[in-house]
Amino acid sequence: MTFAAQILTLYPEMFPGPLGVSLAGRALAEGKWSCSPIQIRDFATDKHKSVDDTPAGGGAGMVMRADILAAAVDHAMAAQPGAPVFAMTPRGRPLTQALVRDIVAGPGVTILCGRFEGMDERLFDARPVVPLSIGDYILSGGETAAIVLLDACIRLLPGVMGAPSSGDVESFESGLLEYPHYTRPNLWEGRTIPEVLRSGDHAKIAAWRQRQAEDDTRLRRPDLWERHGDVRGQSPSGAQRQKKEKRE
Repeated sequence: MTFAAQILTLYPEMFPGPLGVSLAGRALAEGKWSCSPIQIRDFATDKHKSVDDTPAGGGAGMVMRADILAAAVDHAMAAQPGAPVFAMTPRGRPLTQALVRDIVAGPGVTILCGRFEGMDERLFDARPVVPLSIGDYILSGGETAAIVLLDACIRLLPGVMGAPSSGDVESFESGLLEYPHYTRPNLWEGRTIPEVLRSGDHAKIAAWRQRQAEDDTRLRRPDLWERHGDVRGQSPSGAQRQKKEKRE
């Protein structure tokens, strides 16, 4: 089944962009996913194709209009009724690996890309649009954030990564940052690969990697470490849960 991505944007020429190369590009060519940019201005009603207006109450910048965005969302929902609709905005819930896995389990996704000062809040009251953020910083628009979301989803589609287990030990899958990696040459600028990784003892290697993942998470992401301590043995991303369900 093809994972269908609809992107509501003022700049459809930005897609597929970087998603047209490497793993995502090959998957697109093979029909594992589809990319359908939709021009928001096509739903404007005036001759200038205006999609924004001045903010109520005053202030700088412009705000994307609820009526025009709703018309675009309605069009996308009619074309793909079973897909969730997300609006990329710094005011949204954080994007997590668990959410990515939930999205990938479905038929696709519709992504609304914000611009200007933001979107009229009434859109979120009137339509099932979920605000979503990729981090605590500001971008010029939601298109870059949409590419991040799609890349995170596409790599998990069946057959996209070389081995199905390739992503199982990556950062955030177990609630920890991933352990550090090394490769040849063994000696580089006076630095050597840790001896345990050259020992051939897989049990010791696994234990070393687990310790490194825990140490790095505790030092670099104390927020993740605190959550990890509360849910030891569980997979925040849902990867382990999905494996268990398949075995059953």
